[in-house]
Amino acid sequence: MTGAERPLRVLFICTGNSARSQMAEALLTRKGAGRFRVASAGSHPALQVNPLAVRVLAEQGIEWSGRMPRGMDGLDRERWDIVITVCDKAKEACPILPGQPVLAHWGMSDPAEVEGPEQGKLEAFRETRRLLDRRLDLLIALPVDKLERLALAHRVGAIGAEQ
Repeated sequence: MTGAERPLRVLFICTGNSARSQMAEALLTRKGAGRFRVASAGSHPALQVNPLAVRVLAEQGIEWSGRMPRGMDGLDRERWDIVITVCDKAKEACPILPGQPVLAHWGMSDPAEVEGPEQGKLEAFRETRRLLDRRLDLLIALPVDKLERLALAHRVGAIGAEQ
């Protein structure tokens, strides 16, 4: 798909780009250590990144405050190697992107929809971070430079089925 000469370009898409996709972007940027160029976007971007997402990233030593959700505008002018939707609504709204990127769906619950005391909400964000950590570790472990496009698509998609 791509040689070792350039990082893989990965895009995470969610509806609001305020929690799951932002967390995935932050975690892969940190874990990927230069092997990936990562971005995230939302089909209907929120006004701000969820403060609890920023908080659970900070617990991992990732400074993410001051980030703003991004919309889908301009993404069709960029080339992506892998595009991963992290919510069902975004999967349905995923735009057609140039270069035939590998498309995968890693559906997961939206921690921002959890109601009740803040501690319960915080734990939902931590669980989302743990799930993303596991999935991103599997992505990073893939021998991307040795896989054909269809095999890569299958393997990245299968990660989303892991729980």
